[in-house]
This record gives sequence, structure tokens and C-alpha cells, in this order.
Amino acid sequence: MPALALILLVVGIVLLLLGVFVEAVKFLLWLGIVLLVLAVIAYLMRFIRRQT
Repeated sequence: MPALALILLVVGIVLLLLGVFVEAVKFLLWLGIVLLVLAVIAYLMRFIRRQT
């Protein structure tokens, strides 16, 4: 997994957990989900590119 996708994944998980535990900042939950999706897309694009 490339370094950028790994960083996005870690930040996304942290923000996701903060969003779940702190209800006052619900936007962190959505930001965490968006970053997780971006990390998965980046990983899949690299994986597909490696297969061809």
C-alpha cells in the first residue's frame, strides 16, 4: 500500500473514532468516512495498475 493511502487510512480511522465518541463534532465522522474511501480507491488503483 503506498504511503499516502496508508496515511489517509490511519487519519480516516482516527477521525472516524473521534466522530463516534464525540457527538458534538459529527462532521469528523463524515470526514473519516471520506478519507477511508479515498484510501481504498488509491489502494485499488495501485493494485489494478500493478496487475496490468
